[in-house]
Amino acid sequence: MIYAYLDMNITNPEIFGQYKDVASDAMEKHGCAALSIGKDNITLDGDQKAPTIAVILSFPDKASALAWINDPELTHIHDLRRKAGLKSMTLIG
Repeated sequence: MIYAYLDMNITNPEIFGQYKDVASDAMEKHGCAALSIGKDNITLDGDQKAPTIAVILSFPDKASALAWINDPELTHIHDLRRKAGLKSMTLIG
């Protein structure tokens, strides 16, 4: 198992809504699951503002995570996430 951390500050709620409608199916295609979705986030330490949305994703392995992010059939879905706001996604491990 390997994990990814996504933090987002939503700037376009309409596009984010479109993303939410299709994200689950795209994630399942590569064995991805959302373990935790935080919407009431607090910065405990550091200078960065807490994100609007913080998500911990799990993948079966690194290859699955890379296949998901690089899957050409999912480009339009990843583009929705990218257009929905400021974000960062980190593969942990």
